Amino acid sequence: MDNFYDKSEQERLLYRKARKKVKELRGFYYHLTCYIVIMPLLIFINLRFSPEFLWFFFSLIGWGMGLGFHAMEVFGYNPFLGKGWEDRKLRELMEKERQDRAKYE
Repeated sequence: MDNFYDKSEQERLLYRKARKKVKELRGFYYHLTCYIVIMPLLIFINLRFSPEFLWFFFSLIGWGMGLGFHAMEVFGYNPFLGKGWEDRKLRELMEKERQDRAKYE
């Protein structure tokens, strides 16, 4: 049982995984571009029309935190669940499903 999937199935799985990763990266870069373009506009609007109250910091920090979490997700950094947690959990659930199916066969 060294090669569970045939080559074509493995290639399809690799392609889907790579395509999903590219889509996630594209979404992150779009998010980053919007942040870089819009934040200076918000800063300008704030300083031009209401310089006595610097409200742009709320957007800068809040959106920046969201961007940071997005980056952590896309680039695979998860300090809370550790490296490879998702893969281990998937394997565990798949094995449990196989055992449950084998019980009823």
